[in-house]
Amino acid sequence: MGSTVGIDEVARAAGVSISTVSYALSGKRPVSVATRQRVERAVADLGYSPNARARMLAARRTQIFALTEPLRPDTHAPTHMAFVLAASIAARRKEYDILLLTEAEASAGMQRVADSGLVDAILVLDVAPNDERVGLSRAIDTPTVFIGVPTDTAGLVCVDLDFAAATRRAVDALADAGHTRIGLLGHTPEAYELSNFPPRVRDAFRRCSAERGVTAQVRIPDGPGAASERFRRAASDLIEGGATGILVQGNEEAHLSVLAEAERRGLRIPADLSLLSLAATHDTGSLPVPLTAIPLVPQDSCDLAVELAARLAAGEKVAPGIRLIDPLFVDRGSIALPAASPTRPTA
Repeated sequence: MGSTVGIDEVARAAGVSISTVSYALSGKRPVSVATRQRVERAVADLGYSPNARARMLAARRTQIFALTEPLRPDTHAPTHMAFVLAASIAARRKEYDILLLTEAEASAGMQRVADSGLVDAILVLDVAPNDERVGLSRAIDTPTVFIGVPTDTAGLVCVDLDFAAATRRAVDALADAGHTRIGLLGHTPEAYELSNFPPRVRDAFRRCSAERGVTAQVRIPDGPGAASERFRRAASDLIEGGATGILVQGNEEAHLSVLAEAERRGLRIPADLSLLSLAATHDTGSLPVPLTAIPLVPQDSCDLAVELAARLAAGEKVAPGIRLIDPLFVDRGSIALPAASPTRPTA
């Protein structure tokens, strides 16, 4: 079979995961003797040659980057396409084209381009906490840069917004304005399983709120009904719980739902309720009530990721690690000292 054999086939033959094959061959992590022997037998039986592609790439470059962005039923297309566009623009500045891989089974396309030698580097988007592409990136020879931070980052090159710093800045903004009860309107439940940053924001929110001595509530928009109804209900729960300041995550629909709930209750922003948009990619200045924001700017992450990928493709040494982008605070006047006794009608 020679170079047509992929590491996924070795993993299936040995009855282990792709990452275990990687560890067994590279020695980066301890692997039992029995497991290592199974992997070695599978490698020998299948004729797997992990370095064949590296020898081929030494002779040529393709000026193509692969961008693996799995599209699933729950994918919010505008947000994800913003990153695809930003990566494409950054790549063209480096005279690279982008090959977009959208399979839901993300590792399959990634393995395919790695085996074919079609691309000089791979950019990984929509990173899950326990992302299957992590193990694969360690096993292939193609340089790989993650735009996002998975749970296991050993040996990886990762780029992302500093979500912990962004959340701290958001909590500080509300606490400094005098709010003592604040809320976080989070993403949908699926996002906490499939995306890497919502859990980091949630955990940082609880930690930073405790450090500032403010009472914190987290509400996840779940349950029956359309998305707008779930977001509105979650916002209502936070207000009923006494929150006078809310950090809003999610897409434009989530933000509009919070504003609609505030209007329904007759709450003025920011006199009765302060709102801050946290890590949104859309323009919160164009909302019916412009919101102060700490945005997630796709171009910032993609520019840095492409720069690192180009250096790796050129054979430069790039140290593994996480490169974090400093958050930007955009003040649009939606945070103020809460009213002493805000009127909060429920009808």
